[in-house]
Amino acid sequence: MANYSSTQNHTTGLEDHCNVPNNNTYKVLSWVMAGEFILGLPLNLSVLYIFIFRFKFWKNNSVFLFNIVVADFLLVACLPVKIHHYQNQVRRSENETVCTLMLFMLFLNRGASIAFLITLSLDRYFSVVHLGRKNCVKVFKKSPLISVLIWVFLLPLTIPTLFVFFSQIIIPFSILVYCTTRIVSRLKRKTVGDKAKLRRAVFAVLSVAVVFSVCFLPSTIARAVLLIVRLKNMQDTENIVVQVFDTLMVLSYLDCLLDPLVYCFCNSGFKVAYISTFFPPVLKNRLLKPASYVPTTTTTTLNSASKIIPLQVVQK
Repeated sequence: MANYSSTQNHTTGLEDHCNVPNNNTYKVLSWVMAGEFILGLPLNLSVLYIFIFRFKFWKNNSVFLFNIVVADFLLVACLPVKIHHYQNQVRRSENETVCTLMLFMLFLNRGASIAFLITLSLDRYFSVVHLGRKNCVKVFKKSPLISVLIWVFLLPLTIPTLFVFFSQIIIPFSILVYCTTRIVSRLKRKTVGDKAKLRRAVFAVLSVAVVFSVCFLPSTIARAVLLIVRLKNMQDTENIVVQVFDTLMVLSYLDCLLDPLVYCFCNSGFKVAYISTFFPPVLKNRLLKPASYVPTTTTTTLNSASKIIPLQVVQK
């Protein structure tokens, strides 16, 4: 356990201190995390319920989406510990075992969310840009074994070295930008055919880009600034940058609230199942009325599809 923490300090060149530089800042951050926990726990429990009992993810090629749900739920479960630390004016636990376990869980959940989100983006990319060719990602996402292997592969990446911290963000974000650019370009060049399908692919990839831009990129940039400040031994500036970094890390936990939007864009069946289960009838009828994901030729077919398809998804 001690080796893990010492690895963090020596390989990153960043020695994280337990004491907070400003009590008021961390009191506020603790309440922000409390809000994330209060909203995130029921939301992620409801999403888990839908995926397991109503949507049955293993039958709907949604194994990767389910893994993101698991990662988000584990992240939410870690928040009370962080809240306790910040309420008691410490940035992390002075107990090496607790500190190591928290670092492990946060890095594992962050890595899993990023890995599966990028895999979903690649699936949309191959399905749209290279339509007609063999999509290996589509084959992989049907196999639970591949998901297990991804989790196992992420285990050594939980050691918070500087290279791992940045490569976890920079490389996936580069892939995401490339996929988004190619899909948007494909949509602009599409003159005939199902443009609605391409638009849904764009929305799916853009929703992943929003999660990255809001949750992961800012904290990564702040981490780079913190490294520079510490290497230059600028103590006064470091106290400010540490607070900025910790604030952005707290905001990065918002991915457990934003990811359900990704599920809705990536799988219309999940959206229908969730709305049909938890939304009141007035909102349910309004949100499920445009069943645009069903190809139709007449008004009669459209109306019947909007009534039948939501029921079929929920009954599975």
